[in-house]
Amino acid sequence: MRDNPGTSTPLRIIPLGGLGEIGLNMMAMEYGDDLIVIDCGLMFPEDYMLGIDLVIPDITYLRKNRHKVKAFIITHGHEDHTGALPFVLKEINVPIYATALTIGLIEAKLSEFGLMGNIALRTVKPRDTVTIGAFTVEFIRVSHSIVDGVGLAIKTPLGVVVHTGDFKMDQTPVDGEVMDYARFAEYGDRGVLVLLSDSTNVEREGYSLSEREIGTNLEDIFRRCTGRIIVAVFSSNIHRIQQVLDTADRFGRKVILNGKSMLANVRIARQLGYLKVAEGLIVDIKELNNIPPQRVVLLTTGSQGEPMSALTRMAMDNHKYIKITEGDTVVLSSKFIPGHEKAITNMMNHLHRRGADVIYEKVSEVHVSGHASQEELKIMLNLVKPRYFIPVHGEYRHLVRHCRLAKRVGVPEENIILAENGDVVVFTENGAGIKERVECGKVFVDGKGVGDVSEMVLKDRIHLSKDGMVVVITALNERTGELIYGPDIISRGVVFEQTGGELMEKAKTIVIDTLGSINVEAKTDPLEVKEEIRRALRKFFNRSLDRKPVILPIIIEI
Repeated sequence: MRDNPGTSTPLRIIPLGGLGEIGLNMMAMEYGDDLIVIDCGLMFPEDYMLGIDLVIPDITYLRKNRHKVKAFIITHGHEDHTGALPFVLKEINVPIYATALTIGLIEAKLSEFGLMGNIALRTVKPRDTVTIGAFTVEFIRVSHSIVDGVGLAIKTPLGVVVHTGDFKMDQTPVDGEVMDYARFAEYGDRGVLVLLSDSTNVEREGYSLSEREIGTNLEDIFRRCTGRIIVAVFSSNIHRIQQVLDTADRFGRKVILNGKSMLANVRIARQLGYLKVAEGLIVDIKELNNIPPQRVVLLTTGSQGEPMSALTRMAMDNHKYIKITEGDTVVLSSKFIPGHEKAITNMMNHLHRRGADVIYEKVSEVHVSGHASQEELKIMLNLVKPRYFIPVHGEYRHLVRHCRLAKRVGVPEENIILAENGDVVVFTENGAGIKERVECGKVFVDGKGVGDVSEMVLKDRIHLSKDGMVVVITALNERTGELIYGPDIISRGVVFEQTGGELMEKAKTIVIDTLGSINVEAKTDPLEVKEEIRRALRKFFNRSLDRKPVILPIIIEI
């Protein structure tokens, strides 16, 4: 579809997450009074986000334009593309378009939040086309590390936008469903306004290995193992699960599923026909002790060392049914997600302490990426032949490298747009560029609280975790400000209570001296008294310990 020179309304593409980070994928596409949202993902907290459970995109822009939002278009079922839906749909309830497995995973997630029943879920297939306001969206099959992934060809009055979603060019996929190269090429021949392409693996030269390679490597592991085999995978990686099941069946082993999401996703995939399981292959975990170790495969979640995950509980000898013993082989068939390395290595150390042999990506080919490497990214650019190019899905360095790659394959430098979250990329009949910015960012989910933890609260948590806290309790005469009781000083994370008594006695003296030095008028102002105590103790602990604990004065007026 060629650009339409007869329209004066601009096309606006607004990334709200996923550009400059791994995860949090969300992109708005707006034409006039119509706005669609591509993906609605979360990211898991980084190390400095103490106590945070999840991170979701800031949807301030969508709230302000609620009347324009027509639909969510979801490219595949991974959490970094679907995980924010339960939080966002509470405010913006519009139809969701996705393929069958993706819809099944979304349904399960919405059910956990009690949101099923009032959400319109619309299932599509590759090559299906839907019209949503000014947009006509075609779903194009791609290969990825989850079944039913799609790219998008979005026809707009100004031209076609191609969004790859997460993809790789797997020539021998486990399910035989090869990426629809022909459809991408057809759009390239007709003319594409802009390509938005996955940048995650742009630093890797060559091609990503086929998922089928894992099957061969799993066979080698199964052949030489004489005890139990425990395979940890992402519960959404249905192809990997299929290969574990097939290999277990060939070697005469029974499979036991472990982990809430593993049980749920296998059930969904079987119901939808995406997972083929031999009769009697999967048995209940309660049967574990009745099966010889050499006839068991445990398929589990927890490959990232999450504190309460099934595999971590096994490693800590805290699992209700499974106890790691000498002779067990644990296969971590997934990549190490950035930020999880320490948790994973700790878990592996505990598994080794219990006598297990641990096989992981750095010592054996037990994982392949679901994202395109450099040569595949070049092929996508050459298939689609876009006028403009915007790299998406990656940290800033990935986006920069993808821009350089596009330039090398012939995209004019002036037509390569390096955008970040919040940038508004505007396309008109006269050209394209970043014209403005909108509010965006990260919203923290902590327990039942969504957005009530700010960066300042995180700074306080980091401060507490590094230097501890000192609570000072005093009772003062309400009228005169004279000391009636105290001060009592309680510290946490500053010094060991049984050995720090002398230091705390000095701190009490500092408080008494400070109260004595405050003028009569200020003594009756609790806020002024608190600030003077805080200032004096901060200076004392900094001088004595070279630390800056949080000082919390509590004034009781009597």
